Amino acid sequence: MKENKKILCFVAELFEDLELWYPVLRLREEGIEVKLVGKEANKVYKGKNGVPATTDLAFNELVAKDYDGVLIPGGYAPDKLRVIEEALYLVKNMDDMNKPIGQICHAGQVTVSAGILNGRKVTSVKAIKDDMVNAGAQWVDEEVVVDENLVSSRTPADLPAYTKKYIEVLNNTSV
Repeated sequence: MKENKKILCFVAELFEDLELWYPVLRLREEGIEVKLVGKEANKVYKGKNGVPATTDLAFNELVAKDYDGVLIPGGYAPDKLRVIEEALYLVKNMDDMNKPIGQICHAGQVTVSAGILNGRKVTSVKAIKDDMVNAGAQWVDEEVVVDENLVSSRTPADLPAYTKKYIEVLNNTSV
């Protein structure tokens, strides 16, 4: 029997509501277990539009090998997440293990700070293009970009293509 995939989705104050909930709900529809993770467990974080998200776990209680991938929504949350050492360590470990990392909009701020973008092809909201280029990434203005295990997208308008591609990458990765 095939083991169900387990994904982490990062949460911090002022996440972009659609960029968190659309992928989480789609993955859950596919039978994929998604845990919300933040600086604190069992804490309610509010999105930019006021939609709440309660974390299941805290960064400091996680080990990358126990999960199959990570999603990082945008909004203002990535600016808060990029200074949490445990979150950056988790992203770096996931990348080292070639596990799918999804980033959309401003989420590239987290992967910049995790130091995993050098030589990678990515996209994001244009506001952080310079940050990504300065981190060594090749930035392109496309709906969704896949570079090995890294799946990136620009804005909520790209969510259908982004989520579909993330699920494809996840399903093509061995557990």
